[in-house]
Amino acid sequence: MKLREIITLTFFLIISLTVSAQNEKDADKKYKVRAVAEIGYLGVLGHNVQFGQNGTYFDYKRDGGQDVLFPVNRMSLEFEWNERNTLVFLYQPLKIESQVLLNEDLIVDDLVFPASSSVNLLYNFPFYRVSYLRELIKNPDKFKFAIGGTLQLRNATITFESTDGSKFRTNRDLGPVPALKIRSKLELNKNVYMELESDGIYAPVSYLNGSDTEIVGAILDASLRTGVKLSEPVKSFINLRYLGGGAVGTSNDNKGPGDGYVKNWLNFGTVTIGFEYDF
Repeated sequence: MKLREIITLTFFLIISLTVSAQNEKDADKKYKVRAVAEIGYLGVLGHNVQFGQNGTYFDYKRDGGQDVLFPVNRMSLEFEWNERNTLVFLYQPLKIESQVLLNEDLIVDDLVFPASSSVNLLYNFPFYRVSYLRELIKNPDKFKFAIGGTLQLRNATITFESTDGSKFRTNRDLGPVPALKIRSKLELNKNVYMELESDGIYAPVSYLNGSDTEIVGAILDASLRTGVKLSEPVKSFINLRYLGGGAVGTSNDNKGPGDGYVKNWLNFGTVTIGFEYDF
């Protein structure tokens, strides 16, 4: 069983155990707990990366085997209190592996992978996110609008390896990324709703984390979903999502190989189905 499947099953097992432990529902309580899970497919709209000023600006979609669909899922827990405050904990695994035969030389941090050789490619970019939302407009029967902030933990591993194991390059990065967050919800009727949600920012990295690294970065995670209430605690939905971002610049603390220059921009789209459970 794959790790993704184990995580998903464990997530729903926790939900089931929590539900079975509830003996009664307190309709007047000032807090709520909500679990949300999505599963579906990811398509690469555009994805390019470059390591080193003299490196290849590599097109993953055209030359890197990212011209097919990849499975994707995400899970979150939401804690709401006093009807206007929501804290969201999100985990989004994102791992794309491919194997390709190069049509031309690929240069990564001064290392040349020659044309007509085969390489294994890994783009692993899971992220962990905590967000706070404050309701500004709240009409429970019709429309809600909330605004707040997000802190995302970036955990990236990008590797290039020749299939014979003779050539290898890797780039790893771990760090915080703050962003702005909005969420709105429109109740179409008692059972059907639409929801728009977005997390995003564009700014120099030095402004985001206080470093002297001259790198400009951006993220945008925007989704539109339509859902239906299946029962009092359970909703199901279909979700369209754009996931994009990247960075460009030169790191001042680079220890080699290469000169520390990086240019990485991605544009992904996902289609998922999901379930939401209110405890």
